[in-house]
Amino acid sequence: MSPSRKPSRLFGATVTVCSVLVATACSTTLQGNAVSVFDDPFRVAGMPATDGPTGLRPGAEGPARDVEGTDGSAIDELAASAISDIEDYWATAYEETFGERFRPVAELISWDANGFDGEFCGEDTYGLVNAGYCYTDRTIGWDRGELLPGLQRAHGDMGVVMVLAHEYGHAVSRLSGLAKKNTPTLVAEQQSDCFSGAYMRWVAEDSSPRFTLSTGEGLNNVLAGVISFRDPLMTEGDPEAGFDEHGSAFERLSAFQFGFTDGPAACAGIDLDEIDQRRGDLPVLLPEDQTGELPITEDSTRSIVDAMGILFSPRNPPALSFDADAAPSCPDARPSPPASFCPSTNTIVVDLPALEEMGAQADPRDAGSLATGDNMAYSVLVSRYMLAIQQEHGGVALDNAEAALRTACLTGVATVKMTEEVTTPDGDTLALTAGDVDEAVSGILLNGLVASDVNGESVPAGFSRIDAFRVGVLGDTERCFKRFP
Repeated sequence: MSPSRKPSRLFGATVTVCSVLVATACSTTLQGNAVSVFDDPFRVAGMPATDGPTGLRPGAEGPARDVEGTDGSAIDELAASAISDIEDYWATAYEETFGERFRPVAELISWDANGFDGEFCGEDTYGLVNAGYCYTDRTIGWDRGELLPGLQRAHGDMGVVMVLAHEYGHAVSRLSGLAKKNTPTLVAEQQSDCFSGAYMRWVAEDSSPRFTLSTGEGLNNVLAGVISFRDPLMTEGDPEAGFDEHGSAFERLSAFQFGFTDGPAACAGIDLDEIDQRRGDLPVLLPEDQTGELPITEDSTRSIVDAMGILFSPRNPPALSFDADAAPSCPDARPSPPASFCPSTNTIVVDLPALEEMGAQADPRDAGSLATGDNMAYSVLVSRYMLAIQQEHGGVALDNAEAALRTACLTGVATVKMTEEVTTPDGDTLALTAGDVDEAVSGILLNGLVASDVNGESVPAGFSRIDAFRVGVLGDTERCFKRFP
Protein backbone atom coordinates (compact mmCIF):
# COMPACT_ATOMS: atom_id res chain seq x y z
CA MET A 1 0.00 0.00 0.00
CA SER A 2 1.49 3.35 -1.05
CA PRO A 3 1.23 6.44 1.19
CA SER A 4 -2.30 7.81 1.31
CA ARG A 5 -3.62 11.35 1.26
CA LYS A 6 -4.39 11.08 4.95
CA PRO A 7 -1.70 10.83 7.65
CA SER A 8 0.35 7.65 7.21
CA ARG A 9 2.17 6.33 10.23
CA LEU A 10 5.77 5.39 9.58
CA PHE A 11 8.12 2.77 10.56
CA GLY A 12 8.74 -0.74 11.79
CA ALA A 13 11.70 -3.01 10.28
CA THR A 14 13.66 -6.23 10.06
CA VAL A 15 16.75 -8.36 9.91
CA THR A 16 17.71 -9.96 6.61
CA VAL A 17 21.15 -8.79 5.72
CA CYS A 18 22.65 -11.03 8.44
CA SER A 19 21.93 -14.69 9.03
CA VAL A 20 23.58 -14.79 12.47
CA LEU A 21 22.06 -12.84 15.35
CA VAL A 22 24.39 -9.97 16.14
CA ALA A 23 27.57 -11.93 15.67
CA THR A 24 29.05 -9.04 13.70
CA ALA A 25 27.76 -6.08 11.77
CA CYS A 26 26.88 -6.81 8.16
CA SER A 27 28.72 -3.66 7.22
CA THR A 28 32.48 -4.04 7.28
CA THR A 29 34.55 -2.64 10.14
CA LEU A 30 36.68 0.46 9.80
CA GLN A 31 40.36 0.48 10.64
CA GLY A 32 42.17 3.49 12.04
CA ASN A 33 43.68 5.17 15.06
CA ALA A 34 41.77 6.17 18.16
CA VAL A 35 41.58 9.82 19.12
CA SER A 36 39.59 10.62 22.25
CA VAL A 37 38.51 8.81 25.40
CA PHE A 38 34.80 7.96 25.64
CA ASP A 39 34.06 9.18 22.08
CA ASP A 40 36.81 7.03 20.58
CA PRO A 41 35.19 4.96 17.79
CA PHE A 42 37.43 2.01 18.61
CA ARG A 43 36.69 1.91 22.33
CA VAL A 44 33.64 1.01 24.40
CA ALA A 45 33.10 3.45 27.26
CA GLY A 46 36.88 3.85 27.51
CA MET A 47 37.70 0.15 27.00
CA PRO A 48 39.24 -1.30 23.81
CA ALA A 49 36.62 -2.73 21.45
CA THR A 50 37.78 -6.31 20.98
CA ASP A 51 36.41 -9.76 20.29
CA GLY A 52 37.46 -12.71 22.38
CA PRO A 53 36.21 -15.31 24.85
CA THR A 54 32.75 -14.69 26.30
CA GLY A 55 30.86 -16.78 28.83
CA LEU A 56 31.80 -19.16 31.62
CA ARG A 57 35.55 -19.48 32.06
CA PRO A 58 36.97 -22.98 31.49
CA GLY A 59 37.65 -24.51 34.89
CA ALA A 60 35.94 -21.63 36.71
CA GLU A 61 35.24 -22.08 40.40
CA GLY A 62 31.79 -23.44 41.14
CA PRO A 63 28.86 -21.55 42.63
CA ALA A 64 29.02 -20.45 46.25
CA ARG A 65 25.24 -20.62 46.69
CA ASP A 66 22.83 -23.55 46.93
CA VAL A 67 19.63 -23.57 44.88
CA GLU A 68 16.28 -24.65 46.29
CA GLY A 69 14.30 -26.91 43.96
CA THR A 70 17.15 -27.54 41.54
CA ASP A 71 17.26 -30.64 39.40
CA GLY A 72 21.04 -30.49 39.25
CA SER A 73 21.00 -29.45 35.60
CA ALA A 74 23.77 -27.55 33.84
CA ILE A 75 21.50 -24.53 33.39
CA ASP A 76 20.87 -24.34 37.15
CA GLU A 77 24.62 -24.65 37.73
CA LEU A 78 25.16 -21.72 35.33
CA ALA A 79 22.50 -19.65 37.09
CA ALA A 80 23.95 -20.37 40.53
CA SER A 81 27.42 -19.45 39.27
CA ALA A 82 25.99 -16.21 37.89
CA ILE A 83 24.39 -15.27 41.21
CA SER A 84 27.60 -16.11 43.07
CA ASP A 85 29.58 -13.93 40.68
CA ILE A 86 27.11 -11.05 40.90
CA GLU A 87 27.36 -11.22 44.69
CA ASP A 88 31.16 -11.13 44.45
CA TYR A 89 30.79 -7.87 42.52
CA TRP A 90 28.31 -6.30 44.92
CA ALA A 91 30.30 -7.37 47.99
CA THR A 92 32.69 -4.55 47.10
CA ALA A 93 30.70 -2.25 44.81
CA TYR A 94 27.73 -1.92 47.17
CA GLU A 95 29.73 -0.44 50.05
CA GLU A 96 31.67 1.79 47.65
CA THR A 97 28.41 3.10 46.19
CA PHE A 98 26.07 3.29 49.16
CA GLY A 99 28.45 3.41 52.12
CA GLU A 100 26.84 0.39 53.77
CA ARG A 101 27.62 -3.29 54.10
CA PHE A 102 26.18 -5.56 51.43
CA ARG A 103 23.62 -8.20 52.39
CA PRO A 104 23.08 -11.06 49.88
CA VAL A 105 19.60 -12.29 49.00
CA ALA A 106 18.13 -14.92 51.32
CA GLU A 107 17.60 -17.80 48.91
CA LEU A 108 17.78 -18.95 45.29
CA ILE A 109 14.86 -20.89 43.83
CA SER A 110 14.66 -22.87 40.59
CA TRP A 111 11.55 -24.28 38.94
CA ASP A 112 10.40 -25.82 35.68
CA ALA A 113 7.48 -23.87 34.23
CA ASN A 114 6.18 -27.14 32.76
CA GLY A 115 5.98 -28.78 36.19
CA PHE A 116 3.22 -28.64 38.78
CA ASP A 117 5.13 -28.72 42.05
CA GLY A 118 6.96 -25.38 42.24
CA GLU A 119 6.28 -22.21 44.18
CA PHE A 120 7.91 -18.78 44.08
CA CYS A 121 6.96 -15.70 46.06
CA GLY A 122 3.76 -17.41 47.21
CA GLU A 123 2.67 -18.26 43.66
CA ASP A 124 2.38 -21.52 41.72
CA THR A 125 5.18 -21.68 39.14
CA TYR A 126 3.30 -23.77 36.57
CA GLY A 127 3.43 -21.74 33.34
CA LEU A 128 5.67 -19.10 34.94
CA VAL A 129 8.27 -18.62 32.21
CA ASN A 130 10.11 -15.87 34.02
CA ALA A 131 12.81 -14.87 36.47
CA GLY A 132 12.27 -12.52 39.35
CA TYR A 133 13.15 -11.01 42.69
CA CYS A 134 10.60 -11.47 45.48
CA TYR A 135 10.47 -8.42 47.73
CA THR A 136 8.58 -10.14 50.55
CA ASP A 137 11.13 -12.87 51.30
CA ARG A 138 14.22 -11.50 49.48
CA THR A 139 14.57 -14.49 47.14
CA ILE A 140 15.60 -14.71 43.49
CA GLY A 141 14.10 -17.39 41.27
CA TRP A 142 14.09 -18.54 37.66
CA ASP A 143 12.48 -20.96 35.25
CA ARG A 144 15.05 -23.57 34.25
CA GLY A 145 12.65 -25.33 31.86
CA GLU A 146 12.07 -22.70 29.17
CA LEU A 147 13.34 -19.23 30.02
CA LEU A 148 17.00 -19.78 30.80
CA PRO A 149 17.62 -22.41 28.07
CA GLY A 150 15.95 -20.07 25.56
CA LEU A 151 18.13 -17.18 26.64
CA GLN A 152 21.23 -19.33 26.42
CA ARG A 153 20.35 -20.45 22.89
CA ALA A 154 19.61 -16.91 21.72
CA HIS A 155 22.31 -14.92 23.53
CA GLY A 156 24.80 -17.38 25.02
CA ASP A 157 25.78 -17.83 28.66
CA MET A 158 25.91 -14.08 29.20
CA GLY A 159 22.27 -13.71 28.17
CA VAL A 160 21.39 -15.81 31.21
CA VAL A 161 23.82 -13.87 33.40
CA MET A 162 22.42 -10.53 32.18
CA VAL A 163 18.87 -11.42 33.22
CA LEU A 164 19.97 -12.58 36.66
CA ALA A 165 22.12 -9.46 37.09
CA HIS A 166 19.00 -7.44 36.33
CA GLU A 167 16.96 -9.34 38.93
CA TYR A 168 19.73 -8.87 41.46
CA GLY A 169 19.57 -5.18 40.63
CA HIS A 170 16.08 -5.14 42.16
CA ALA A 171 17.52 -6.57 45.37
CA VAL A 172 20.20 -3.88 45.41
CA SER A 173 17.65 -1.12 44.77
CA ARG A 174 15.48 -2.31 47.65
CA LEU A 175 18.40 -2.93 50.04
CA SER A 176 19.81 0.54 49.41
CA GLY A 177 16.45 2.25 49.76
CA LEU A 178 16.67 3.50 46.20
CA ALA A 179 13.46 1.62 45.35
CA LYS A 180 10.47 1.55 47.68
CA LYS A 181 7.03 -0.04 47.56
CA ASN A 182 5.61 2.99 45.78
CA THR A 183 8.45 3.29 43.24
CA PRO A 184 6.94 3.10 39.72
CA THR A 185 7.70 -0.17 37.93
CA LEU A 186 9.19 1.77 35.01
CA VAL A 187 11.76 3.39 37.31
CA ALA A 188 12.60 0.21 39.24
CA GLU A 189 13.12 -1.77 36.03
CA GLN A 190 15.45 0.74 34.44
CA GLN A 191 17.42 1.17 37.67
CA SER A 192 17.95 -2.59 37.55
CA ASP A 193 18.98 -2.41 33.90
CA CYS A 194 21.54 0.16 34.98
CA PHE A 195 22.85 -2.04 37.81
CA SER A 196 23.19 -4.98 35.42
CA GLY A 197 25.23 -2.76 33.10
CA ALA A 198 27.55 -1.84 35.97
CA TYR A 199 28.13 -5.52 36.77
CA MET A 200 28.74 -6.34 33.09
CA ARG A 201 31.42 -3.64 32.99
CA TRP A 202 33.17 -5.44 35.86
CA VAL A 203 33.08 -8.69 33.87
CA ALA A 204 34.30 -6.96 30.69
CA GLU A 205 37.22 -5.52 32.67
CA ASP A 206 38.29 -9.13 33.38
CA SER A 207 37.56 -8.78 37.10
CA SER A 208 35.18 -11.74 37.32
CA PRO A 209 36.64 -15.08 38.48
CA ARG A 210 33.89 -16.99 36.64
CA PHE A 211 32.92 -15.16 33.44
CA THR A 212 34.45 -13.26 30.55
CA LEU A 213 32.81 -10.72 28.23
CA SER A 214 34.34 -9.30 25.06
CA THR A 215 33.40 -5.72 24.23
CA GLY A 216 32.70 -6.69 20.62
CA GLU A 217 30.55 -9.69 19.78
CA GLY A 218 30.07 -10.68 23.42
CA LEU A 219 28.64 -7.34 24.49
CA ASN A 220 26.60 -7.15 21.28
CA ASN A 221 24.80 -10.35 22.28
CA VAL A 222 24.13 -8.99 25.77
CA LEU A 223 22.63 -5.84 24.23
CA ALA A 224 20.48 -8.02 21.97
CA GLY A 225 19.20 -9.71 25.11
CA VAL A 226 18.28 -6.34 26.60
CA ILE A 227 16.36 -5.46 23.43
CA SER A 228 14.43 -8.74 23.55
CA PHE A 229 12.97 -7.73 26.94
CA ARG A 230 11.43 -4.49 25.66
CA ASP A 231 7.78 -3.72 26.33
CA PRO A 232 5.36 -5.09 23.71
CA LEU A 233 3.74 -2.57 21.39
CA MET A 234 0.29 -1.48 22.52
CA THR A 235 -2.37 0.84 21.15
CA GLU A 236 -3.71 3.96 22.82
CA GLY A 237 -6.98 2.20 23.67
CA ASP A 238 -5.41 -0.96 25.12
CA PRO A 239 -6.59 -1.45 28.73
CA GLU A 240 -3.13 -2.82 29.60
CA ALA A 241 -1.35 0.31 28.32
CA GLY A 242 0.85 1.86 30.97
CA PHE A 243 0.38 -1.07 33.37
CA ASP A 244 3.57 -2.80 34.53
CA GLU A 245 5.60 -0.69 32.10
CA HIS A 246 9.30 -1.59 31.86
CA GLY A 247 10.40 0.59 28.95
CA SER A 248 11.18 0.45 25.26
CA ALA A 249 14.34 -1.20 23.95
CA PHE A 250 15.87 2.25 23.47
CA GLU A 251 15.12 3.23 27.07
CA ARG A 252 16.37 -0.02 28.57
CA LEU A 253 19.54 0.04 26.48
CA SER A 254 20.15 3.62 27.61
CA ALA A 255 19.81 2.61 31.27
CA PHE A 256 22.15 -0.36 30.76
CA GLN A 257 24.69 1.94 29.09
CA PHE A 258 24.51 4.40 32.00
CA GLY A 259 25.61 1.65 34.37
CA PHE A 260 28.23 0.21 32.04
CA THR A 261 29.78 3.61 31.37
CA ASP A 262 29.48 5.40 34.72
CA GLY A 263 29.07 2.61 37.29
CA PRO A 264 26.35 1.89 39.85
CA ALA A 265 26.33 5.42 41.29
CA ALA A 266 24.74 6.62 38.03
CA CYS A 267 21.70 4.41 38.58
CA ALA A 268 20.40 6.59 41.42
CA GLY A 269 19.81 9.32 38.83
CA ILE A 270 17.10 7.29 37.09
CA ASP A 271 13.66 8.48 38.17
CA LEU A 272 10.42 9.45 36.40
CA ASP A 273 11.70 12.93 35.57
CA GLU A 274 14.89 11.55 34.05
CA ILE A 275 12.99 8.93 32.04
CA ASP A 276 10.46 11.53 30.84
CA GLN A 277 13.30 13.80 29.76
CA ARG A 278 15.03 10.94 27.95
CA ARG A 279 11.78 9.85 26.32
CA GLY A 280 10.88 13.38 25.22
CA ASP A 281 8.23 13.34 22.50
CA LEU A 282 9.02 9.82 21.28
CA PRO A 283 5.74 7.93 20.83
CA VAL A 284 5.01 5.10 23.26
CA LEU A 285 1.61 3.84 22.07
CA LEU A 286 0.24 3.17 18.60
CA PRO A 287 -2.94 4.92 17.43
CA GLU A 288 -5.83 2.45 17.58
CA ASP A 289 -6.26 2.37 13.80
CA GLN A 290 -2.57 1.99 12.93
CA THR A 291 -0.09 -0.88 12.75
CA GLY A 292 2.96 1.36 12.72
CA GLU A 293 4.09 -0.22 9.44
CA LEU A 294 4.42 1.63 6.12
CA PRO A 295 4.96 -0.75 3.19
CA ILE A 296 8.28 -0.14 1.48
CA THR A 297 7.64 1.00 -2.09
CA GLU A 298 9.08 3.53 -4.51
CA ASP A 299 6.43 6.01 -3.38
CA SER A 300 7.11 5.57 0.33
CA THR A 301 10.86 5.76 -0.26
CA ARG A 302 10.41 9.04 -2.15
CA SER A 303 8.20 10.31 0.66
CA ILE A 304 10.90 9.60 3.26
CA VAL A 305 13.51 11.41 1.17
CA ASP A 306 11.12 14.33 0.62
CA ALA A 307 10.45 14.48 4.36
CA MET A 308 14.17 14.70 5.08
CA GLY A 309 14.41 17.61 2.63
CA ILE A 310 11.65 19.45 4.49
CA LEU A 311 13.13 18.77 7.92
CA PHE A 312 16.76 19.63 7.10
CA SER A 313 16.31 22.10 4.19
CA PRO A 314 19.61 21.44 2.40
CA ARG A 315 20.57 23.98 -0.27
CA ASN A 316 21.29 21.14 -2.68
CA PRO A 317 19.08 18.13 -1.83
CA PRO A 318 20.41 14.75 -2.95
CA ALA A 319 18.81 13.04 -5.92
CA LEU A 320 17.15 9.63 -5.53
CA SER A 321 17.75 6.72 -7.89
CA PHE A 322 16.35 3.19 -7.91
CA ASP A 323 18.98 1.94 -10.37
CA ALA A 324 20.85 -0.33 -7.96
CA ASP A 325 23.24 -1.42 -10.72
CA ALA A 326 24.54 2.15 -10.89
CA ALA A 327 25.85 2.16 -7.31
CA PRO A 328 29.23 0.50 -8.12
CA SER A 329 29.99 3.20 -10.71
CA CYS A 330 30.26 5.94 -8.07
CA PRO A 331 33.85 7.26 -8.36
CA ASP A 332 34.31 8.24 -4.70
CA ALA A 333 32.35 5.73 -2.61
CA ARG A 334 31.63 2.02 -2.53
CA PRO A 335 28.05 0.71 -2.47
CA SER A 336 26.38 0.15 0.92
CA PRO A 337 23.20 -1.70 -0.08
CA PRO A 338 20.30 -1.53 0.28
CA ALA A 339 20.93 2.24 0.18
CA SER A 340 24.10 4.02 -0.95
CA PHE A 341 25.20 7.64 -1.20
CA CYS A 342 27.50 8.87 -3.96
CA PRO A 343 29.17 12.16 -2.96
CA SER A 344 30.34 13.20 -6.43
CA THR A 345 26.84 12.99 -7.92
CA ASN A 346 24.99 13.82 -4.68
CA THR A 347 22.72 10.82 -5.27
CA ILE A 348 21.14 8.22 -3.00
CA VAL A 349 20.85 4.89 -4.80
CA VAL A 350 18.29 2.41 -3.45
CA ASP A 351 18.06 -1.32 -4.09
CA LEU A 352 14.31 -1.48 -3.49
CA PRO A 353 13.86 -5.28 -3.19
CA ALA A 354 16.72 -5.43 -0.67
CA LEU A 355 15.30 -2.47 1.27
CA GLU A 356 11.90 -4.14 1.35
CA GLU A 357 13.44 -7.37 2.60
CA MET A 358 15.29 -5.52 5.35
CA GLY A 359 12.01 -3.96 6.48
CA ALA A 360 10.10 -7.22 6.90
CA GLN A 361 8.84 -8.13 10.37
CA ALA A 362 10.15 -11.19 12.19
CA ASP A 363 8.01 -13.35 14.45
CA PRO A 364 7.60 -11.32 17.68
CA ARG A 365 7.13 -14.57 19.62
CA ASP A 366 10.77 -15.47 19.07
CA ALA A 367 12.42 -15.23 22.51
CA GLY A 368 15.57 -13.82 20.97
CA SER A 369 13.75 -11.47 18.63
CA LEU A 370 15.05 -7.99 18.00
CA ALA A 371 12.58 -5.25 17.11
CA THR A 372 11.96 -5.62 13.38
CA GLY A 373 9.82 -3.78 10.86
CA ASP A 374 9.85 -0.96 8.33
CA ASN A 375 12.11 1.43 10.24
CA MET A 376 14.99 -1.01 10.29
CA ALA A 377 15.03 -0.25 6.57
CA TYR A 378 13.88 3.38 6.51
CA SER A 379 16.50 4.33 9.11
CA VAL A 380 19.21 3.05 6.75
CA LEU A 381 17.73 5.21 3.97
CA VAL A 382 17.69 8.23 6.31
CA SER A 383 21.32 7.58 7.28
CA ARG A 384 22.37 7.94 3.63
CA TYR A 385 20.54 11.28 3.49
CA MET A 386 22.51 12.30 6.58
CA LEU A 387 25.71 11.73 4.59
CA ALA A 388 24.44 14.29 2.08
CA ILE A 389 23.81 16.68 4.97
CA GLN A 390 27.39 16.15 6.16
CA GLN A 391 28.77 16.79 2.68
CA GLU A 392 26.89 20.07 2.45
CA HIS A 393 28.03 21.05 5.96
CA GLY A 394 31.64 20.61 4.85
CA GLY A 395 34.80 20.33 6.87
CA VAL A 396 34.30 16.67 7.76
CA ALA A 397 35.39 13.38 6.21
CA LEU A 398 32.72 10.95 5.03
CA ASP A 399 34.89 7.85 4.94
CA ASN A 400 36.21 7.21 8.44
CA ALA A 401 35.08 5.98 11.85
CA GLU A 402 34.06 9.44 13.05
CA ALA A 403 31.83 9.75 9.97
CA ALA A 404 30.18 6.42 10.81
CA LEU A 405 29.26 7.54 14.33
CA ARG A 406 28.34 11.05 13.16
CA THR A 407 25.94 9.45 10.68
CA ALA A 408 24.32 7.41 13.45
CA CYS A 409 24.05 10.55 15.57
CA LEU A 410 22.41 12.59 12.80
CA THR A 411 20.03 9.72 12.06
CA GLY A 412 19.00 9.94 15.72
CA VAL A 413 18.31 13.65 15.23
CA ALA A 414 16.25 12.90 12.12
CA THR A 415 14.30 10.22 14.00
CA VAL A 416 13.19 12.69 16.66
CA LYS A 417 12.29 15.29 14.03
CA MET A 418 9.88 12.72 12.60
CA THR A 419 7.82 12.68 15.81
CA GLU A 420 5.96 15.64 14.30
CA GLU A 421 3.89 14.95 11.19
CA VAL A 422 5.57 15.98 7.95
CA THR A 423 3.49 16.64 4.83
CA THR A 424 5.40 16.00 1.62
CA PRO A 425 4.85 17.84 -1.70
CA ASP A 426 2.67 15.01 -3.04
CA GLY A 427 0.29 15.37 -0.08
CA ASP A 428 1.39 12.40 2.01
CA THR A 429 1.78 12.92 5.75
CA LEU A 430 4.35 10.88 7.62
CA ALA A 431 5.21 10.54 11.29
CA LEU A 432 7.19 8.32 13.61
CA THR A 433 5.20 5.74 15.58
CA ALA A 434 5.79 3.67 18.70
CA GLY A 435 8.34 0.93 18.06
CA ASP A 436 10.22 2.77 15.32
CA VAL A 437 13.15 3.80 17.51
CA ASP A 438 13.50 0.22 18.77
CA GLU A 439 13.62 -0.99 15.18
CA ALA A 440 16.36 1.51 14.40
CA VAL A 441 18.55 0.48 17.35
CA SER A 442 17.98 -3.19 16.52
CA GLY A 443 19.27 -2.53 13.02
CA ILE A 444 22.23 -0.57 14.37
CA LEU A 445 23.16 -3.58 16.47
CA LEU A 446 22.36 -6.21 13.85
CA ASN A 447 23.82 -4.81 10.63
CA GLY A 448 25.46 -1.51 11.60
CA LEU A 449 24.46 0.30 8.40
CA VAL A 450 22.84 3.28 10.14
CA ALA A 451 26.18 3.76 11.89
CA SER A 452 28.33 3.40 8.78
CA ASP A 453 30.35 5.78 6.65
CA VAL A 454 29.89 6.52 2.96
CA ASN A 455 31.43 3.13 2.09
CA GLY A 456 29.11 1.22 4.42
CA GLU A 457 31.89 0.60 6.94
CA SER A 458 31.04 0.70 10.63
CA VAL A 459 32.88 0.54 13.97
CA PRO A 460 33.46 -2.71 15.88
CA ALA A 461 31.18 -2.32 18.89
CA GLY A 462 27.40 -2.20 18.76
CA PHE A 463 27.56 -0.41 22.11
CA SER A 464 29.36 2.55 20.51
CA ARG A 465 27.02 2.61 17.51
CA ILE A 466 23.91 2.70 19.69
CA ASP A 467 25.47 5.29 21.98
CA ALA A 468 26.11 7.60 19.00
CA PHE A 469 22.50 7.23 17.86
CA ARG A 470 21.34 8.03 21.40
CA VAL A 471 23.43 11.22 21.40
CA GLY A 472 21.43 12.34 18.36
CA VAL A 473 18.06 11.36 19.79
CA LEU A 474 18.81 13.39 22.92
CA GLY A 475 20.62 16.22 21.11
CA ASP A 476 20.66 18.08 17.81
CA THR A 477 22.64 18.46 14.59
CA GLU A 478 25.21 20.80 16.13
CA ARG A 479 25.89 18.36 18.95
CA CYS A 480 26.59 15.56 16.45
CA PHE A 481 29.17 17.62 14.58
CA LYS A 482 30.85 18.66 17.83
CA ARG A 483 30.83 15.17 19.35
CA PHE A 484 32.12 13.45 16.22
CA PRO A 485 34.27 16.03 14.37
